[in-house]
Amino acid sequence: MNSTDTEEPLTRASTGHDLSTWRAYASATAPADRVTAEHGIRRAYREAGLPEPEQVMWADSPRAAVTLIRQLTGRGPSVREALRTAPWALERRRLHAELGAEGWAAHWAATGARLWASTQPLVDRIGTGVLEDLVGRDTGKEAAEVRLLLLDAVLGQHDAPWLAAFPTHDGPLGALAEVCRSAGWWWPFARIVVASERPEALHRDEAGRLDNGDGPALAYPDGFALHAWRGMPVPPTFIAELPTLTPERIRAEENAELRRVMLEYYGYDRYLADSGARPVHRDETGTLWRIELPDDEPVVMVEVLNSTPEPDGTRRTYWLRVPPSTRTARAGVAWTFGLEADVYAPVRET
Repeated sequence: MNSTDTEEPLTRASTGHDLSTWRAYASATAPADRVTAEHGIRRAYREAGLPEPEQVMWADSPRAAVTLIRQLTGRGPSVREALRTAPWALERRRLHAELGAEGWAAHWAATGARLWASTQPLVDRIGTGVLEDLVGRDTGKEAAEVRLLLLDAVLGQHDAPWLAAFPTHDGPLGALAEVCRSAGWWWPFARIVVASERPEALHRDEAGRLDNGDGPALAYPDGFALHAWRGMPVPPTFIAELPTLTPERIRAEENAELRRVMLEYYGYDRYLADSGARPVHRDETGTLWRIELPDDEPVVMVEVLNSTPEPDGTRRTYWLRVPPSTRTARAGVAWTFGLEADVYAPVRET
């Protein structure tokens, strides 16, 4: 468990779960528990004072769900407001009154806010992926229709951040939590519900960003997938090309952002070595290297030799990327410590 997930007394007393449990719901990739999810959905309708839906239909991804909804007739209007927005607002007002403004702020910071930072970008990226897949670059009536349908979704597992801040053992929020534990996004209408499977694969880096250099960073059972490198969306063909990169191919890439991804994957030190770079400065702190790139800032790095030998007697080389304006190795190393070159005077290089 990360230090940011450390449970605080207020968290468990208020919600009945620690944050690692809610985080597990949000990142679950197992197939949906459809029986439990449908029980929670019907329970949410009853708690809101609405007739239960006539049918719960399943789709293998949010993209497939939106496609299905657009084809349905007689589904009735969305009832998301009654099922999700109204009970959430009521519970928030109750807890705010109980804890006070400062108490509520501290409670939210200790619960939902910790999950929101990693979950909300994922929600936004899924929505963007659905929109791009279904309407491409269209910005007209069709795109507006898809956007409105995405706003009608109840987020299932991705509602974990705000559910983590409230008691969920009974009442309307208990029903929503039941679906959160069991399924992905779902769309409640007066007569029909369309529910989505959870993703079958999710890859993120240590910062919680979508990240995978070997395939989709997020994938659903029907093939809907998102590709990303350290949070940056990239085309599927781009990921497939990464293992075959060469310095020539990197230099030829016209998109500066994609070129940076290529450099990170290839390795700056390897790129400098393979592209025949020449040192521009040497001193007792290390060697400064510089590679010019078309339509982008140059790659400037300091090569530093560790003064402490490894157990086998060798000395490890470190590569430090520094600002393009760096002119000396000393200035580059000093910059990594937040110092000016004239005040950087280490007792021992490491």
